[in-house]
Amino acid sequence: MRQISASEIEKTVRDMCIEANCRLSPDVREAIGRAAGSERNPLAGEVLRNILKNADIARNENIPICQDTGMAVFFVEIGEDVRVDGNIGKAIEDGVRRGYKEGYLRASVVCDPLRRVNTKDNTPPVIHYSFTDGDKIKITFAPKGFGSENMSAVKMLKPSDGRSGVCDFVLETVRNAASNPCPPIVVGVGIGGTFEKCAQIAKHALTRDIGTQNPDPFYAEMERELLERINQTDIGPQGFGGDTTALAVHIETYPTHIAGLPAAVNINCHVTRHMTVII
Repeated sequence: MRQISASEIEKTVRDMCIEANCRLSPDVREAIGRAAGSERNPLAGEVLRNILKNADIARNENIPICQDTGMAVFFVEIGEDVRVDGNIGKAIEDGVRRGYKEGYLRASVVCDPLRRVNTKDNTPPVIHYSFTDGDKIKITFAPKGFGSENMSAVKMLKPSDGRSGVCDFVLETVRNAASNPCPPIVVGVGIGGTFEKCAQIAKHALTRDIGTQNPDPFYAEMERELLERINQTDIGPQGFGGDTTALAVHIETYPTHIAGLPAAVNINCHVTRHMTVII
């Protein structure tokens, strides 16, 4: 049984909070660069190039890419042959507290959804745990700004709605979002499970690197079709029109009940912050 200290997890999370918020991940940067090179709308092309300039300034000066440094969301995979010396949930929360304070990142979390008192340190985080083989802990951090989170949706479709019903729902959600989520966006789609499970896997889909495809050819083709249809909406970068409304569509699925077809769309802004560390 391998042992990992809670202090190591705390420091790892602290560093991830700063790194992910101040440095555009390589896959996102490459995708925006490709879009800037192929964009036919001059204004849209200029917007994309300015996004890259902003990312360069953030990296060089170690400041946030966006002022909304998000609510801290984690996906944590724990190997069955590893033991944490301490409370892993507390270690992650302490790491978030340190990262957001020491990195001078905006505190955006309120302790109660209606009484709205700020916690002043961006805690608590949202943590999704899963368990796997091995003696490692895999931590994926995906800070989520609410300009894009607010544009997301869940719909309990009927089984007879099928593939076309899901696609129509995704397109409707993107059109309703328009410029609000700061496009070009990345679209996470969760299909199946239950009401809450489809939303969870839609968010997890956003942690995939841009350029990856669903391993099932059926869903890989669905991703390509949806991306093409979304980019035909002419919403464009920051809503100014153009060919680049979305950088990617990522679909994840889960088995579901015979009587249901839950679907969720979780939209991310052009920053699409995500970072994974294996301890």
